[in-house]
Amino acid sequence: MAEEQQLVTFKLGTEEFGIEIMKVQEIIRVPPITRVPQAPSHIEGVINLRGNVISVVNLRRRFGLPDGGQEEDDVNRIVVLKENKHEFGIRVDAVHEVLQLQNMDLEPPPSVSVGIDASYIRGIGKVDDRLLIFLKLDNVMGGGAGERTSECEFTGR
Repeated sequence: MAEEQQLVTFKLGTEEFGIEIMKVQEIIRVPPITRVPQAPSHIEGVINLRGNVISVVNLRRRFGLPDGGQEEDDVNRIVVLKENKHEFGIRVDAVHEVLQLQNMDLEPPPSVSVGIDASYIRGIGKVDDRLLIFLKLDNVMGGGAGERTSECEFTGR
């Protein structure tokens, strides 16, 4: 593991989360989302991104958080990610910043869950006087919480 992690941070309600910047393809405004019948509840739907159809994960539902606070506004974003050759988007309330996090400022996930299944958490980062939850992307889209996501949910096909 490197001495330092570069992260993109975002908000869901009052909580701040971080993901590795190298996994981020782009950050976009929320376009029209097409619902997919019988998709898992955490799959909000699919979007057309320059001719590519990609799935959008609703992180609030995925983490079992209340849906409140995801009303449409100018700060909502979809963070388009690439993990294990799969491209997908995560819907967030707001993108906060890009920051450097020293490994010594990253603690392992707590043994007692912080309201989110621990399988989604890579660690807890200490940044100044705040904490951020560093996510395991491979468990956000598929896997984690005893669930496996099919290939069609990754590709939107």
